[in-house]
Amino acid sequence: MVVMNSLPFSATFFALPCSTMRELSQIHAVIISFGFARHVFVAGRLISFCAVSELGSMEHAAGVFADVDFPDAFSYNTMIRGFVRTGNGEEALRYFKTMRKNGKPADNFTFSFLLKLCAQSAMVDLGLQMHCAALKDGYDLHSTFVRNTLIHMYAMFGNIAFARRLFDEMPERDLVSWNALIDGFVNCTLYNEALKAFVKMQQAGFSPDSATFVEVLSACAELGELAFGQRVHSKINTCVPDDPVSLSNSLIDMYSKCGAVDTAVSVFHNMKGRNTVSWNSMILGLAVHGRAREALQLFDEMRRTDLHEPNDITFVGVLCACSHGGLVEEGRRYLRSMKTDYGINPSVQHYGCLVDLLGRTGLLTEAYEVVRSMPAGGNAVVWRTLLGACRIHSDLEMGERVRRHLMELEPDHSGDFVLLSHMYATAGRWGDVMSVREDMLGMGAAKPQPGNSFIDLLSDGRPK
Repeated sequence: MVVMNSLPFSATFFALPCSTMRELSQIHAVIISFGFARHVFVAGRLISFCAVSELGSMEHAAGVFADVDFPDAFSYNTMIRGFVRTGNGEEALRYFKTMRKNGKPADNFTFSFLLKLCAQSAMVDLGLQMHCAALKDGYDLHSTFVRNTLIHMYAMFGNIAFARRLFDEMPERDLVSWNALIDGFVNCTLYNEALKAFVKMQQAGFSPDSATFVEVLSACAELGELAFGQRVHSKINTCVPDDPVSLSNSLIDMYSKCGAVDTAVSVFHNMKGRNTVSWNSMILGLAVHGRAREALQLFDEMRRTDLHEPNDITFVGVLCACSHGGLVEEGRRYLRSMKTDYGINPSVQHYGCLVDLLGRTGLLTEAYEVVRSMPAGGNAVVWRTLLGACRIHSDLEMGERVRRHLMELEPDHSGDFVLLSHMYATAGRWGDVMSVREDMLGMGAAKPQPGNSFIDLLSDGRPK
C-alpha cells in the first residue's frame, strides 16, 4: 500500500500500478481529488500512458492536456507522438503549431515524430519544410535520432539516393541508422543493395536485431536468395533468442517464396505463438505451390483454434489454393462464406482469384459474368487474367469480347495485343494477326521484354 504523505505526490504516482485505461481513470480521479490535475509533471505522465500505450486513449490525453496551465515541451511532444501513432496527422500538426505559438521550441523528439508523420502520409512538401526547420535549429546533423528519421522519410518518398547521402554524411551511426537504410532499400525494391548494406553493417561492428532481420528476409524473399536466407536464419538463432512472432512470419514468407515450403511448414509448427499473419503466410505459401488441400486444411485448423479470426488476406490465400487446385465448388463456397460468415466484402483481388479459378477450369462464360457483376467493376488485371484463360482454351470469341473491355481500360497495353495476336495465329487468321500488330505499332505499344531473374553470389555467400 502506498502512503501518500510519505513521498512527494509526483513520485508517489510512479508507485501506483496502471496497465489499463480503467486503472488510469481511477488514478486520474485521485489526482484530481488531491488538486494535482494542473501539475505539469503529473499530467505529463498521464498523457504519456494515453499516447504511448496501445491501450491508451488520445481523447483522454487531450482532456488531461487541456487542464494543464502551462504545458511543457514533453507534454506537447507526447501529444504529437500519440496522434502520429494513431494516424491523426491533422491533430498532431495542430498541437505542433500551438506549441510554437506558445513559445515552446521544437526539439529532436518533436522533429522525429513529425518527420515520421510526413513519411507515413507521403507529405513530401511538409517533410521538406520540417527538414529545413530541423536543419535551421541544428538537429539535422547533430541529432542521430532526427537524422535516422530523415533517412526513413526520404526513402519512403522514393528518394533513396538522398537518403543514402544523409546516411553517408552521418558523423556517428547507430543500429537504427543501418536499419533505416536497409528498410529504405527494401522499400525502393533495391533488394541487392539491402543485402550489401546488411553485410557492411556487420563489418562495421553492429549486431543485427529483429527489425534488421525482418527487412533482410524480405529482400531474400523477393530475390529468391534461399542460401543467403538460410544463413540469416542461422544468425537469428544466435542473435535473437526470444524468437518474436514477426521474425518467424518473415521466415515463413522467405522460405515459401524461395520454394522451400517444407522448411516454412517446419518454422510454422515450431512457433511458440502465432498471429493472423502467421496463418495467412503459411496458407498462401502452400497455396501458390499447388498444395491446395494442405492450405485448406490449415485454414480449417485456423478456424478451429478460435484465437485468430480470418481476414481478407486469409481468404486471398484460400481462394488462391482453390485456383491452383482446380477446386471450383470450394472456391464458390469460400467466396460466399467471406460475406455470410465473416462479414468481409470481397475485393477485386478475391474476385480475381475466382476468375482465375474459373478460367483455369475452362468456365469462361461464368468467369466473364463474375467480372461484369463485380461491385467495383473489373479492373484491367482481372480482365487480363480472363484474356489469358481465353488463349489457353482457344476461345477466340470470348477473347475478342474481353479485349473490348480492356480497350476501354488500358488501350495501349502491349501484352493484350500479343495475347490476341497469338489467339488469331492459333486459329489461322493471319490477316487479323497482321491487323493487331499494325494497331499495336500505331498506338506505340512496344512488345513486352522477356522477364529476367538472377541470383548473384560470391563464393563466400555475400551478394555482389
